[in-house]
Amino acid sequence: MNVRRLTLATVALLALTMVSGTADLRAQTDTPLALKWADLMPAAPPKPPKAFFSGRAPVDPQAPTLPETIPEGRWMSSPKATAAAPAPVVESLNGKRVQIGGYVVPLDFEASSVKEFLLVPFVGACIHVPPPPANQIVYVQMPKGFQVKSMFEPVYVTGRMKTEASHTGLADAGYTLEAERVDPRKE
Repeated sequence: MNVRRLTLATVALLALTMVSGTADLRAQTDTPLALKWADLMPAAPPKPPKAFFSGRAPVDPQAPTLPETIPEGRWMSSPKATAAAPAPVVESLNGKRVQIGGYVVPLDFEASSVKEFLLVPFVGACIHVPPPPANQIVYVQMPKGFQVKSMFEPVYVTGRMKTEASHTGLADAGYTLEAERVDPRKE
């Protein structure tokens, strides 16, 4: 009788180990989707055909009108432009485990440990130059934080992507990423 119980307990333990081992293996083999910055922009809609008789595209009466002149350096950061039409995002990236390289613009940090930051495609974005469009900025949260060596060093961020906008004091981000890890990027 005791041998039978021992055998049943061993089989149950083995089955439990196999199930939890399979879940761990699945998490390890969930290879992140390697993204490039261009992957964050949806495909452009096809251009309307040009009118045969005039050589000009037909005018859409519903299309927004642009001012005659835009002051130099103001076209990217105009509050009217961002409020009127936020940059479109790629909805199919929502919930995907991804990896993307870029540069860190710290938002929440203590000394050299960063917990929240903007990931941007080029060094100095949002600080030294106007911010890129929202679909070219990723708001990253990493509750444990990571040690940043320099804002001028590129990194790879791996985690779950969400297609939800975030508004920060520096720029609006079209994507949010819950980071699992941040690694230095080797060029």
